Amino acid sequence: MLDLSLCNEVVRDLDFADQCKLAARLGYVGLEVAPFTLSDEPHRLPDSALHSYRTIAEDHGLRITGLHWLLVAPAGLSITTDDAGLRERTTDVLRALVDMCAALGGTVLVHGSPAQRRLEDAVSPEAARANALRCFRVAAEAAEKAGVTYCLEPLAPRETAFINTVAEAVAMVKEIGKPAFKTMIDTSAAALAEDRPVADLIRQWWPTGHLAHIQVNDRSRRAPGQGDDRFGPVFAALADVGFTGPVSVEPFDYIPDGPTTAAVAAGYLRGVQEQTR
Repeated sequence: MLDLSLCNEVVRDLDFADQCKLAARLGYVGLEVAPFTLSDEPHRLPDSALHSYRTIAEDHGLRITGLHWLLVAPAGLSITTDDAGLRERTTDVLRALVDMCAALGGTVLVHGSPAQRRLEDAVSPEAARANALRCFRVAAEAAEKAGVTYCLEPLAPRETAFINTVAEAVAMVKEIGKPAFKTMIDTSAAALAEDRPVADLIRQWWPTGHLAHIQVNDRSRRAPGQGDDRFGPVFAALADVGFTGPVSVEPFDYIPDGPTTAAVAAGYLRGVQEQTR
């Protein structure tokens, strides 16, 4: 049975220790952390603070599995901008977040951050892509040095016009050409952007070695088990390609609240895996 990691912004109204307590009680093995939940300037957190967060998680029997939603804080960042100074500021933050991930014990960073990858931040889509490549090369080199994996996340068109499909992300992964730079699947985004079922995407792309992570959520943006999407085929496909996890749970709409959403997802996904064993 694959381990589950909870994206911690789901329960961000709780302090970090209570997030860990809840996640452990629900059977999650860890938290995938959104840096903005820890600080308005997470890239400036001292080593002592990172050690404290890691220790709190470990004291609850958890691990911090990685980072996602990377560029919400500090405000105003962009990987696609034509402003060279802003790009440099953004890449400085990315380097720091890569090191932060490693210090927390995480192994993967997920680069979604749709508001910070807008095509309109550059003079043309081609310029925006070239600017993003410059930033991703920096992130890939930092990830390689830190021993973590940096994943470009394809997102649905309603979130961004830049990198919507796994095929588009793989093209950039190949262009970067670094083993520490890969892509991943977010099941909600894939359900909305791709022309094939998520299970088929997994079987098509995972054997290429270009994918390294998966986040699960319903196309309605609610938790697995709270919408119409069925996840049995997804977990069957993950088993077929030899994925060992963890699988990160990342709903965006918390009905009726974050803790309940986390509980529904954990129970539903355990049941799905029992049925597919």
